[in-house]
This record gives sequence, C-alpha cells and structure tokens, in this order.
Amino acid sequence: MSFDFSRVTKREFNVGNKDQQMRLAGAAGIMIIAAIIENGVLMLLGLGVAALALLKWCPVYSGTGKTTVTKGESPPPF
Repeated sequence: MSFDFSRVTKREFNVGNKDQQMRLAGAAGIMIIAAIIENGVLMLLGLGVAALALLKWCPVYSGTGKTTVTKGESPPPF
C-alpha cells in the first residue's frame, strides 16, 4: 500500500455516514473524558476529530485512496 501526499491536500468526500457517526461518538467520548480530567490538549484532539467527521473527510483515507462512502450518500452541505 502506498501513501500519496499530493492527494492529502485535496479535500474530498471520503467518509460515509456510518463512519461519520462512529467518529462523532468517539469525539464525544474523548471530549467528555477531557472535561472530566481537565485536559485541554485532549479536548482539542476531540474537537479536531469531530470537525473532520462533520466535513466527512479523512486525510489518511485521502492519502491511501480509501473511502467508506456508499452509493447514494450525499456530501456535507459546506
């Protein structure tokens, strides 16, 4: 498997609905834990994961050419 750095800079719709839901749930969990232990860095990590999930874009998926989008799924509105 090869990683293409030139594809990472192009934001493409490559995260499907199920993948997005799992990422948002994980981000919520990270942010809850960060709030409990009062860790700002962990909170920023959770916010970053949530932002990428809402954009339906994963830079690692872009670099490897992977996608979890199924037929009929729509791209994010922004």
